[in-house]
Amino acid sequence: MPLRSFGFLAALLACGVSGIISGGRAAEPSQPLKPAISDEAAAALQQMGKTLLNKEVSFKAQTIRVYQDAHGQPLHIFHTMKVVARRPDRLAVNVTGDDGSTKLLYDGKTLSVLAIDKNKYATLAAQGGIPAVLDELMNKVGHDFPLADFFSDAPDKAFLSGVTAGWQVGTVTVDGAECRHLFFSQQGGIELELWLDKTEQALPRRLIVTYRMLPGQPNFLASFSDWDFKGQPADSEFVFQPPQGATKVDLGQAAAAVPGQGGSK
Repeated sequence: MPLRSFGFLAALLACGVSGIISGGRAAEPSQPLKPAISDEAAAALQQMGKTLLNKEVSFKAQTIRVYQDAHGQPLHIFHTMKVVARRPDRLAVNVTGDDGSTKLLYDGKTLSVLAIDKNKYATLAAQGGIPAVLDELMNKVGHDFPLADFFSDAPDKAFLSGVTAGWQVGTVTVDGAECRHLFFSQQGGIELELWLDKTEQALPRRLIVTYRMLPGQPNFLASFSDWDFKGQPADSEFVFQPPQGATKVDLGQAAAAVPGQGGSK
């Protein structure tokens, strides 16, 4: 959403948008474009932003993303993610997928990443809150975290970064809930479809990102469920304890060992 990618986290993990497919940003228009966002789409995003600013939040996400094999063939990889966050500086992400499992924990002082199947982990001294820590992690390892913008200081504005047009397509029913189906165009030939509950909370239910200017027009899909804003997670949920026999490596090695980069283990 410009949800800068959970590629390493979500995929490090498996969900933002402008970086879900590593290195896949097409050339952007040279001239500045004035966003044309309909009032109803803007209002829905503002409602979503207010909801996501809750101090405590947890949710599940099921994702499908495209990667290319050694022959350039586009293939799909699936992940299931459980996210627990407590603003401003606690985060726990557990991901399982076709290629293994990963855990990320941030306790306010240290960010830890564990490649469970490889029994390898890395740590990073980190302060400044969830957005700053995710930025630092992405800079260190060169991968994006698709859902990072959910935890920004202004989630609605983060989503609209780079967006040139947006409107409501209509309303549909998703898992029994009436939802707004929204469409957005982003610079670089990226199209975003977002489904939000048609309620005051405007919870995200689905996200699809399509890269029109990349070979094969790959896309990324995510479905969200089990939203909870009253979980009151304990401090212990964010503290990392290395498993018995785990090997500590640097972040670059941990990224290489983490699932989600496509292909089989």
